[in-house]
Amino acid sequence: MENNTSLDLKLIAEGCGLFSKTDANVVISNIDKIKDSYSQKELINIYNYMLSFATEPDVIMYLIKCVDGFRDASSLEVLTDILLLKNANYAAQDLKEKYISVRVMCTKAIANLKNTDAVSSLLYCLNNKNEHYKVRLACADALGRIGDRFAVAPLIDVAKDEEEKSVYLRESAVSALGLLGDSRALDPIVGILETKQGLMNKFTFLKERAIEAIIKMGFGNNERVFRALKNSLSDESSQVRINAIEALMESEHPKAFETIKECLNDYDEEVKKNALIALYNMSDRSILDEVINSDKYSDKLKMEAVAIIEEYESDGEGEDE
Repeated sequence: MENNTSLDLKLIAEGCGLFSKTDANVVISNIDKIKDSYSQKELINIYNYMLSFATEPDVIMYLIKCVDGFRDASSLEVLTDILLLKNANYAAQDLKEKYISVRVMCTKAIANLKNTDAVSSLLYCLNNKNEHYKVRLACADALGRIGDRFAVAPLIDVAKDEEEKSVYLRESAVSALGLLGDSRALDPIVGILETKQGLMNKFTFLKERAIEAIIKMGFGNNERVFRALKNSLSDESSQVRINAIEALMESEHPKAFETIKECLNDYDEEVKKNALIALYNMSDRSILDEVINSDKYSDKLKMEAVAIIEEYESDGEGEDE
C-alpha cells in the first residue's frame, strides 16, 4: 500500500466525484467506499485534502464528521479555514448563509481537538458582531470546551454586554465561563443576577446559566454571591429559584441552610421539593421529621418527606438488621 507522501490526493478526490457536478449523496457514498482501502493516516490526509476543495455543504459536513472521528491535529488548519471562510470557492459563490450549519459543525469538531491554536480564530468569530449568531454561539461553546484561559476576558465582555442583540450568545458565554472555572469571571456573572431586568422575560435563561456557572466555579462563603443567590430565591421563574437552591446547597455559607429552609413555603411545589432534598443533603433525617410533624408545611411536602425516608432511609435500616 502506498504511504501518505505518495498518495495522489487529487486523483482520489476526482474518483469520488468531488470536482464534478455529481449529486452530493453519490459523492458521499463514494467517499464512504474508500474507508477500507487506506490506512488511518492516509484517510486523514484524504479527508483534509477534500475539505480544502469541497463546496457542497452536505459533502463538507460529511467530511467534517469523518475527520472528527479521528480528531487528528493535522485537521485543525483546514477546519479553521472553513470556519473563517478562507476557501476561495466559498467566497466566489457568495453563499455565506449557505455555510452556517457547516461552520457550526466545524466549530464543534475544532472544540473536540482541544487545541489552543484555534482560540484566536474562535475569538475572531465570537467578537464579530456581524457574524451569524449561531456561529458565535458555537464559538463561545468551543472556547469553554477547549479550556484556554486566554478566552476568559473576551467571554466576560460578551457575557456582560447588555447591548448584545443575542441573549442566547450571552448565555453561551456564561456557560463557557462556567466550564473554564476562572475566578475572574465570578464578579461579572454575579452582576448578571444583580441587574434588574424584569421578572419573567427573555433574561430568565441567562440567569439560569449564570447560577449554573457559579455552581461549577464554586464560591465558598463569598458574601456578594450569597446575597445574589438569596435574592434569586424571589425570582418569578421557578427554575431560577431551583438553581439558586442548588447553588446555596453547594456553598459554604453559614446561613445557607436557613435561607433554603424558607423555600419550604414557596408557592411552587417543585421548588419546595428541591429545597427539602437540598436540606436533607445538607443535614440528616431530622429535617424530614420536622416537615412531617409540623403544621407549617403542606400535605404534599409531607408526602415528599415520607417518600425520601422510604427511598433513602429504609436501605440503611435493612443494612443494620
